[in-house]
Amino acid sequence: MVVFGGKKVVSVVRGNGMGQVLAAIAAALLLRLFSGPGPSLFPEEQDDDDNFNDGKERINEEEEEKTPIPGVLSVKPITVQWSNITCSLADRSGKTVRFLLKNVSGEAKPGRLLAIMGPSGSGKTTLLNVLAGQLASASRLHLSGILQLNGRPFSSKNFKFAYVRQEDLFFSQLTVRETVSLAAELQLSNIYSAEERDGYVDDLLFRLGLVNCADSNVGDAKVRGISGGEKKRLSLACELMASPSVIFADEPTTGLDAFQAEKVMETLSQLARDGHTVICSIHQPRGSVYVKFDDILLLAEGALIYAGPAHDEPVSYFSKFGYPCPDHVNPAEFLADLISVDYTSTESVYFSRKRIDGLVEAFVRNSSTIIYKTPLPRTEVCKTNKIACRKSVVKRKGGWWRQFRLLLKRAWMQASRDGPTNKVRARMSVASAIIFGSVFWRMGRSQTSIQDRMGLLQVAAINTAMAALTKTVSVFPKERAIVDRERAKGSYALGPYLLSKLLAEIPIGAAFPLMFGAVLYPMARLHPSVPRFGKFCGIVTVESFAASAMGLAVGAMAPTPEAALALGPSLMTVFIVFGGYYVNAENTPVIFRWIPRFSLIKWAFQGLCLNEFRDLQFDHHSSLDIQTGEQVLERLSFGGGRIRDTVIEQGRIMLFWYWITYLLLQKNKPKYMQLQLPPTVSQLQIQEYEKEETAEPPPASPIQGFQQVDPPPLDQIEFIQQPELPPAIGQLQMQEEYEKEETTEPPPASPTRGFQLVDPPPLDRIDSIQQLDLPTAAGQLQIQEFEKEETAEALASPVQVSQQKASNLHR
Repeated sequence: MVVFGGKKVVSVVRGNGMGQVLAAIAAALLLRLFSGPGPSLFPEEQDDDDNFNDGKERINEEEEEKTPIPGVLSVKPITVQWSNITCSLADRSGKTVRFLLKNVSGEAKPGRLLAIMGPSGSGKTTLLNVLAGQLASASRLHLSGILQLNGRPFSSKNFKFAYVRQEDLFFSQLTVRETVSLAAELQLSNIYSAEERDGYVDDLLFRLGLVNCADSNVGDAKVRGISGGEKKRLSLACELMASPSVIFADEPTTGLDAFQAEKVMETLSQLARDGHTVICSIHQPRGSVYVKFDDILLLAEGALIYAGPAHDEPVSYFSKFGYPCPDHVNPAEFLADLISVDYTSTESVYFSRKRIDGLVEAFVRNSSTIIYKTPLPRTEVCKTNKIACRKSVVKRKGGWWRQFRLLLKRAWMQASRDGPTNKVRARMSVASAIIFGSVFWRMGRSQTSIQDRMGLLQVAAINTAMAALTKTVSVFPKERAIVDRERAKGSYALGPYLLSKLLAEIPIGAAFPLMFGAVLYPMARLHPSVPRFGKFCGIVTVESFAASAMGLAVGAMAPTPEAALALGPSLMTVFIVFGGYYVNAENTPVIFRWIPRFSLIKWAFQGLCLNEFRDLQFDHHSSLDIQTGEQVLERLSFGGGRIRDTVIEQGRIMLFWYWITYLLLQKNKPKYMQLQLPPTVSQLQIQEYEKEETAEPPPASPIQGFQQVDPPPLDQIEFIQQPELPPAIGQLQMQEEYEKEETTEPPPASPTRGFQLVDPPPLDRIDSIQQLDLPTAAGQLQIQEFEKEETAEALASPVQVSQQKASNLHR
C-alpha cells in the first residue's frame, strides 16, 4: 500500500517484491500526473491589513480582468536602480578570488534604452544576469549589492520582466504564427476567443516585423527556416506576450549581419518608446545602432568607467581627461578602444591598465554628477498601483487539462512534422531488418537453428532499444532547455508536459518497430502464425517505448547532450549483459541479481523467446538432442514465464523511468543567486526594507529621519536638556552602549570630544571624588543623584545601571 498526496493506492502485484515496488511507483506517478494540480509560480499574497477586500474594488478588478486586447498591452513603468553590485568567483582552493563585478552602480528608466558596453570578459552578461535575477547559483560565487525597483527593494514577485538570451531555442517544426499563438494560449488567460487571440497575435507579429515569415517554419540546423534576425525578433515576441515592464536582452546582435542587427536594435528602441524599460548588453555596435541608445554603461574588467546619457555626453566626458574622439570616427568604436586592454606587448598592457584604472577613479569622483540626475522619490503606492502590481505577478495560466491539451497539440505537431528524423528512422529500421533477415534467412528446424533463433531475438531486442534510446537522448536535452525557460515563466506544469509527450509519441514511436518486425519476421521465417507475428511486434513496440522513457531520464540527468550520448549507451550495455542471453539468470551473482529485473532487454528477450519457442518442434536424431521449444526455454530459465508478464514488466520499467525523469526535472530546476546587502548597509536599513515589503504604505518609523550626532562638550550640557528624544531611540542607544562596554576591553574611544565615561570608584575613595571640579551646570543635584546611584548599584542589574547612567547623561 502506498500513500501519495493524501490518497491511498493499493497495488497488488504478482511475482517478486521488486515487481511490487515498481508497480507502486507506477501507480503513484499516474496518480500524481492525473490528479496533481499545477501550482502557481508565485503564491498569492494574503494581506489582511489592506483595503482591497471591499466589493467595489473587487468589481473593478474583475472588470480589468475582462479588459480586451488594449488592456493587455498596458505596461507598468519600472525604474531599475542598482548600486555597489560586486560579484566574485573563488578558485577551487579558495585562496584566489577573481572579481567579475566591482561596485557597479547605475539606473535604467522606462522609455529609454540602456546599453551595457565593454570588451569581452568585462562582465556585461554577468551584470545583466544579476539585474534580471538570472545569475546561476554556484558555491564559489559571491554576490552582493543593492537592487531597487521604483525605489523599493528588488522582488521578482512585484514586476514582470522578459529575458532574451543569446541562444534562440524553439520547436523547429512549428511556424512563427503557431509558436506565438501557443505562447499566447499558455501565458494569457484573459483572451479566450479565437478571434481575440488571433488579433492579438497578428498585432504582435506586425509590431515586430514578422508578418512576412509568419507561416514559415522556425527551422533548426537540420531544416532550413527563418533567418537569425527573425529568430531574435520571435524571441522578443514570445517574451512580450505578458507585456513585461522590463526587457533584458543579452547581446541581441550576436551572429547577425549589420542589417539584421540594426533591425533588432530598432525593435528594442521602439519597445522602449512604448514604455518598456529596455536593458541590453552589446559588444561593439555600428554607428547607426549606437545612435539608438538613450543611455550607456561602460565596463572594463568588471569596473564601472561611465554610466549616463549616450550620444555626445560620453565623448565630452572623456575629452576632459585628455581622450578626445577623432573626427569622423564611430563613438562606439572609440569607446571600445578606450576601455580595452592592449595585449600586444608588456608595455601596452601596463599603459592600458593604467589608463583604465585612472578612468575608473575619475568616474568614482564624478559619478554623483552623472548618475541619478533625476532620482525617483519614494511615492506612496495608491490602490490602483497595488492592483496593477498584483496583476503583474506571473502566474501559471489555465487549468491542468487545458495545459495538457495545448502541449499535446504542440508535441504532436513537432513529432509528426519532423520529416528528416522520421525518414532516417524509417530507413534504418527497414535496412537493419533486411540485414538481419539476410543473415538469418529462412531458418529451419534443425538443431543449429536453435542458436540462430536465440541470436536473432537478442539482436532484435538490442536494435529496437538502442534505436529509440539514441533518438531520444540526442533530442531531449535541447528540448529540456526550452521547457526549463517556459516553466520558469510559469507557462505550464511538469506533469502535463510529460504526459503529453508520452501520448504524442505513441503513434510515431510504434511505426518504426512495426516496420522492423514486418520485414524481419517473414524473411527469417520465424514461427509462422499471425498471432505470433502480432505478439512479436507488440513486444518490440513496448520495448521501444520503455527505451524512450529511459532516454528521457538520461537526458534529464546529463548536463549536456554530449554527456547524455555517452551515458545512455553505457547504461544500456549493462542491461544487455544481464539480458538473459549472455548470462543465465541462475548463474548471476547475488549482488547483481537486481539488475535483470530493471533490464528492459531481458524482459523483451524473454517475451520474444516465449513467443517463438513455445509449441515449436525441432528435428532430432538422438535422445540427447533438443526436441521441443520448451526445453530451450528451460535452459534459458524462462520456462515458467508468460508473455503477458513480460509486457507488464516493460510497462512498469517505462513508468519507472518517467517517474525518474519527473523527479530529476523537478530537482534540476535552475537555481539563481540572491543579492546580499553590502557591509555598508546596517541592520536598521534591512528592517526598513522588510517593513516596506510587507506593508503598503510603509508605517512611519520612530527612527525615520533621525541622525546620530556627536554629543557636545560638558560646558554646553545645558543645551542637551532642550530636545526630547523618543523613548524607542533612548532605549536603543542605552542597549548599544551597554553591549559595547560588555564586549570590548578596553572600551572604545567615545565620540564625545575627549569625555570618557568610566565606572564609579569604590566608596573608600569618595573623598578623592569630592575634590574634582564639576561643571557649574551640573550643580549639587547631580552630586546627590550620583551618591544615590552608588548606594543602589549593588542591588540593580547591569542593564538597569546602564539605563540609569544614560538617563543622568540625558538630564
